[in-house]
Amino acid sequence: MMDEYSKYFTLVREWLVAHGPNLLLALAILVFGRWLVKWGTYFLTSALKRTGLDATLVRFLEKIIYYTLLVAVIIAAADQAGIKTTSFLAIIGAAGLAVGLALKDSLANFASGVLLIIFQPFKVRDMVTVAGVTGTVERIDIFNSVLITPDNQKIILPNSSITSSIIVNINALPTRRIDLVIGISYGDDVRRARALLQQIIENEARILAEPAPVIALGELGASSVDILVRPWVKSEDYWDVRFALLEQIKLTFDEQGITIPFPQQDIHLYKHPAGAQPSP
Repeated sequence: MMDEYSKYFTLVREWLVAHGPNLLLALAILVFGRWLVKWGTYFLTSALKRTGLDATLVRFLEKIIYYTLLVAVIIAAADQAGIKTTSFLAIIGAAGLAVGLALKDSLANFASGVLLIIFQPFKVRDMVTVAGVTGTVERIDIFNSVLITPDNQKIILPNSSITSSIIVNINALPTRRIDLVIGISYGDDVRRARALLQQIIENEARILAEPAPVIALGELGASSVDILVRPWVKSEDYWDVRFALLEQIKLTFDEQGITIPFPQQDIHLYKHPAGAQPSP
């Protein structure tokens, strides 16, 4: 029994003498490399932040850089320890292919998240209409984005559904135009109605002088004369000014006797004498 233990001990000692230095060096590479990756990633992301890149893009790049460098350190340590890294990389590649096929939808969302972060069709706090949903962007993640609707609902959209649809960034630009169609009766004075609308526009301080507001006869409709009212406002004032204008136009037209038509039907009844046949 002792001879057998002595034999095993000799084998272990010979193995340690032959491979011990390599194992210690591999451990040193792993420990020091991980520390170097951590600090290297920190300095790189700090430099990216100073360039003014979007915070979401910086966080994404930080993760990519960290894990890419960490994998390189692990492979270098394994190679120093005597592990055949070529076979190891082949196994990782085959496993990656299998996982990719199983998670193709998630990978599509991931790729779309990368595109959203890099090309930035919208940013956090922008109001957008995308995939049939309108809301303010709260967060852009790698796999999905979060929108808050005007009535305070939280909508989580897969990124692939965003990049595959039309994106409308509502407040990307500093100004917006309010488009109103105000109908008046054919019996009303068009010039007087235009003058009242001009006065309402001038009294609203939030309407911009440039570009100049447009008040023009738009169409002679079936039951109304349609006047186009198109003032420009700051994007953040859009809805407040729109609501205020509609209310002021209705109140002013009522006070001044200008009629705003609404759909209606006139029904005419004819009484025929008893026994008489109606004319064709």
